[in-house]
Amino acid sequence: MKKLNKDHSKLKIIPLGGLEQIGMNITAFEYEDSIIVVDCGLAFPEDDMLGIDLCIPDVSYLKDNIDKVKGFIITHGHEDHIGALPYVLKEVNAPIYATKLTIGLIDRKLEEHGLLKCVRRKVIKHGQSINLGAFRIEFIKTNHSIADASALAIYSPAGIVVHTGDFKVDYTPVFGDAIDLQRFGEIGKKGVLALMCDSTNAEREGFTRSERTIGKVFDTLFGEHKRNRIIIATFASNVDRVQQIINSAEKYGRKVVVEGRSMVNVIETATELGYIKITDNTLISVDEIKNYPDEKLVIVTTGSQGESMAALSRMAMNMHKKVTIKPNDVIIFSSNPIPGNEKSVSRIIDELEEKGAEVIFQDAHVSGHACREEIKLIYSLVKPKYSIPAHGEYRHRHAQATIAEELGYDHDHILMLHSGDVLEIDDDGAKVAKHVPTGAIYVDGLGVGDVGNIVLRDRQHLAEDGIVIIVLTMQRGTGQVLAGPDIVSRGFVYVRESDALLEDSTEILQDQMDELSEKGITDWSKIKSTLRDSLSDYLWKKTKRRPMILPIIMEV
Repeated sequence: MKKLNKDHSKLKIIPLGGLEQIGMNITAFEYEDSIIVVDCGLAFPEDDMLGIDLCIPDVSYLKDNIDKVKGFIITHGHEDHIGALPYVLKEVNAPIYATKLTIGLIDRKLEEHGLLKCVRRKVIKHGQSINLGAFRIEFIKTNHSIADASALAIYSPAGIVVHTGDFKVDYTPVFGDAIDLQRFGEIGKKGVLALMCDSTNAEREGFTRSERTIGKVFDTLFGEHKRNRIIIATFASNVDRVQQIINSAEKYGRKVVVEGRSMVNVIETATELGYIKITDNTLISVDEIKNYPDEKLVIVTTGSQGESMAALSRMAMNMHKKVTIKPNDVIIFSSNPIPGNEKSVSRIIDELEEKGAEVIFQDAHVSGHACREEIKLIYSLVKPKYSIPAHGEYRHRHAQATIAEELGYDHDHILMLHSGDVLEIDDDGAKVAKHVPTGAIYVDGLGVGDVGNIVLRDRQHLAEDGIVIIVLTMQRGTGQVLAGPDIVSRGFVYVRESDALLEDSTEILQDQMDELSEKGITDWSKIKSTLRDSLSDYLWKKTKRRPMILPIIMEV
């Protein structure tokens, strides 16, 4: 690396998402004429985002500086780190660098969007480095709830930044090697400018249990329920969890059915690439369920978060075409509800128990994120000059800031960033120099960004108070009213029981039209606003509701 001197520029760290929520992780690192982008994830919509399918980050800054963008570096294959790639690459096409399984999952996404031929992808092994412009990026082996997760050492002329990605310290992982703690220590000895560390479990004391412990739990549960059909709901991407379910199924002579489109995609990719080992004939299709007795079946399914369209939810609501919940079924939730999903999960559990199924949701899950002691371990190995808590809501990142304080960092060396902050940093100091545009772009069906806050506000308005349409026909030229005003309403009041209200409303509109006619007003916009205001005032007085009012004038 070049030797640092006073003439060098500062390194810019620009989080474009992922610092106010769990999801939509994307951070740009800029040095002079080089930008690299770490991760490019999506977020799932909040309850009040009516009709929205996904949220992706606003990458206006990358579009404005597209000549500088050297590539996307992806830490692992979860949706909140790769899900936005197909949308972002259409605007910012740059090569993608990631480990084997991560590239396999990205390829599936690009294929769906018809981008496979026009985007360069390169598989990187742990321990390997790549040079992109002013940066050298080294991939370091970590453990997470998906195989092939990486931390990154980002070398720049201004110093080294270590980005942990999502991680935990697992000394006995199900697949592959344990986290490369030795390499973290070696990089720490070189002198690290800043550490961007996963904050998701920073509020939890102690260590995260090893993924392998869940294998023993499954073995016990399978042993206790030899006469039942077992249905296990987990995250589609948790390849190691599925491997352990398969191990237990094979041990107890059961066939395994994988159900849910995202689950099938991940398992197919992981099996093709050698990340899952399945004995021939263990896996059967959902259509073959009828050929086996219940006690010989395990169904692995999506829907552990209560998602309304996921396979388990459809089973619970009797909407699944191939699987019906029976009183003899044992359903295991092998996940914890993500904050905000608790109600949906409770609803599904209630539905399942009402059908006579036994539901188990304790002790069948371990997190993929580091708890406080593991975070302290990484700090003690890396010994960064600056702490930049990453990945999580503010409270999670604040919890990591308190860990850094316990380890002796003062406020000036703990940097609590917000999405869009441009942090300029080098050995001489760190400060937020400016702010770039960020936020969520909404994906609704095939439309990307065509639904904004105003459309969402209208949807909210329609959902809360309904719509009233005023229809009238006027003669061209004279402005004389030929028909109407008539009122049509949807989602406001039940028409048959509200005759009087609607008749009075029509009379008020008629009076307004007479008044406008006397004054000789024929301007459509004036007529529309007058009718809207007078009807709105009347309906508020009578019902204390403000429906959306839409006047429509037809000219003959």
